[in-house]
Amino acid sequence: MADQADIFQTVPVSGISRRSVIGGIAGLTLMPGQSGAQQAENAGHQDIGMKIRIVLEDRTLTGTLVDTPTARDFAALLPLTLTLTDYAATEKISDLPRKLSRESAPEGIDPVAGDIAYYAPWGNLAIFHKAFRYSPGLISLGVIDTGGEIFTRPGSMQATIERIDE
Repeated sequence: MADQADIFQTVPVSGISRRSVIGGIAGLTLMPGQSGAQQAENAGHQDIGMKIRIVLEDRTLTGTLVDTPTARDFAALLPLTLTLTDYAATEKISDLPRKLSRESAPEGIDPVAGDIAYYAPWGNLAIFHKAFRYSPGLISLGVIDTGGEIFTRPGSMQATIERIDE
């Protein structure tokens, strides 16, 4: 029987070392009770308990921010009153008063309806009412919990985004 030190020797097998294979297998462990697809779907959508309110002219919505440096930086700006404008028949966007942190941010995301995101190259907020393709530079901030269909209305809308203190 090989001793334990021999098991971890770096021996190329079809250009891949045992150490790489073992490390790759170790990296595939899942959170209990979740499939890999569920983990991928929930990546970037970890609730921090930071609830927000989005007050529009005729409706009030709620949302939940994710636990990331970018979302925390966004929360530090609240309350904010913004004019949301249509963009690409897919989202409402607005400039933010300053750029947000990109610390630990992914290269991009595949947004879906209800996503609240930050588009780093332009420094703007985006609220999606349709799914869109993978977008480099797009960082998840959170999700709309209720009433997101209102963003399908054409035209600009005034919105005040604030924290919900519980």
